[in-house]
Amino acid sequence: MSWGSVSPCIATWAMFQLKGVEPPGFSFQIVNTNMDEFSPRARRRSALLTWQHIASLPPSLPVAYCGGFNTQKESTTGRFLLGRSREHGVVGDMRDAWPNARLRKNMSLIRTYHGFKGNKQGAVEFLKLIFRALCLCWDRQTQDLHIDWILFRGRTLVPVSCEVVSDNIDGHYPSSHYPIFAEFMLPRTVRLLDPPPVEEAVP
Repeated sequence: MSWGSVSPCIATWAMFQLKGVEPPGFSFQIVNTNMDEFSPRARRRSALLTWQHIASLPPSLPVAYCGGFNTQKESTTGRFLLGRSREHGVVGDMRDAWPNARLRKNMSLIRTYHGFKGNKQGAVEFLKLIFRALCLCWDRQTQDLHIDWILFRGRTLVPVSCEVVSDNIDGHYPSSHYPIFAEFMLPRTVRLLDPPPVEEAVP
């Protein structure tokens, strides 16, 4: 642990290649992270380290950077990754899937942390949330209090839809955070191949 972090945090990534497309070999990388909950410095440095990895990739390679950032997008961490401020002389160039998606679902859930309570918030906490949301409405770039994001890089990635997932079973949630789900459109240069015909069994 370092930079004032409370617990060890991670960033993992994997390369994927689509099958059944033409031309063959379309690849993309997904980077997943979970940043420190309490230390802004740890989050900034974690973002810088992960960004250095993303920046080392070919510019033509689509990248999705997602996970629990544990801070809002107007924080120094978010502003750095979205190219609005510098961190140690470096500027990120990620884009946010939420405001760029053609369709957004569950927009009323303006924050993703709910502490296993779902929509059942106390009155004072709810009023604070409404006040902060009204303040954010002055900034058309954000208008949310999400601390879980899906960022992306690459001209070939086009977010079609983005959703705050509030699924639960009888009020029991799988996480204290609402997951974010995004659907991206394939580039026009990539098309799905028709599946091979299924041969009928001969009796």
